[in-house]
Amino acid sequence: MDEIDTAIPDNVDPNRLRVVLKDLGWQNVGGREGIYARYAPPREGGSPPGMPSVLIPLDNTATDYRQLMHSALLQLAHYRDFWTRSLYPRIALSSSDEFRFRKESSAPSGLISWRNGERLIECARRTLLAGAKYYLGPERHFVNRHGRFASRYLDRVMMGQTAPGSYIVTALAPPDDQVSLKPSTDSFPSTWDPGAIRLRTVSEAVAHAVGATVEALDHFRTNGSLAGFESGVVNGISYEMTNAILGIAANADESDITIEWDKASTPPAGVESHFEFRASDVPTLAQAAIRLAEDQSTTQISIIGRVHLLAKKQAGSAGVFGVDSLQSAGPRKVRVRLADDEDYHEAIRAHEEDLAIQVSGRLEKEGNLSWLYDATVIRTLGPLDEYESSRRVRPEVNPDQIQMF
Repeated sequence: MDEIDTAIPDNVDPNRLRVVLKDLGWQNVGGREGIYARYAPPREGGSPPGMPSVLIPLDNTATDYRQLMHSALLQLAHYRDFWTRSLYPRIALSSSDEFRFRKESSAPSGLISWRNGERLIECARRTLLAGAKYYLGPERHFVNRHGRFASRYLDRVMMGQTAPGSYIVTALAPPDDQVSLKPSTDSFPSTWDPGAIRLRTVSEAVAHAVGATVEALDHFRTNGSLAGFESGVVNGISYEMTNAILGIAANADESDITIEWDKASTPPAGVESHFEFRASDVPTLAQAAIRLAEDQSTTQISIIGRVHLLAKKQAGSAGVFGVDSLQSAGPRKVRVRLADDEDYHEAIRAHEEDLAIQVSGRLEKEGNLSWLYDATVIRTLGPLDEYESSRRVRPEVNPDQIQMF
């Protein structure tokens, strides 16, 4: 009992508890206006079998209010799975907009392979960061622009537990919390801070950017053209957002992003809240990511290869690594100097898991060395041995070419 008791939050708003229970399928089955309400669980699914109704006190001026509310929450907490997965995360915060990143795979319900799980969490994070950057202004490729603001937004977001049925990463963004437009030593900006804005405003930008990317995918399915990605930059499409959604859709039978706006605040108008992706979208998203990452004034190339060596990442540097190309044309070995330090972690993953990697950047020659400058990691591909056959038709390498590292 003590273990359950420690999970009971203080000062739960009874009206919020009612809203959350209603969202979970519970029904109001009686009560007295302004004094108490009784809620019963759904008859099918959503709650454990035999779970009784619960009485929720409404009058917080009553002398026994705190005792009755504690008893109600304790009753609900006895059903641990329902409490920890569905109820507690949503009432522990006074309010929250909820982002759910779902990935359905061949793994048993509620499970996901470890690597794919890590990738889903990473891509959920990248989605939020890309949308937050868009709030400050559209860009084809943000690189490190607006990164500090986006990080401050992410610092205000909580991560919830996965939901049963599919593997779902949950992000909870309190709508009335604030994020400062300018760096501050205060992690919790006050309400009078003129440089602070509501989190809901930034969360809406995230939703707009995801929606614009989905519209561009729909346009490609109909017309076979990437023009929708180009024209949609002003609405939030970017290399960063496209690449994040690519990771969500990859290696999934089904995937989607669902946003549930907190009902205690007025929901935003004209903003979609459910976005679905297909595995067949992955090649399209990869092509779009390459195009959006291109510097239009220079020659850009894309290389698929093996990460054969990682240089130690220096402070203030996005990172450098070497790629041994698996393609029959182009340079055999390149040094890759990244534009965005987010991509360095993807290079590490490809190196550790022996995965082929696709990178895009500005090709330059320095003596016998080939460099990709301002490069981006488009995606990690499958195991290396699936790409090795393409190397067998390569011409012999110039023996005068020196090793990269």
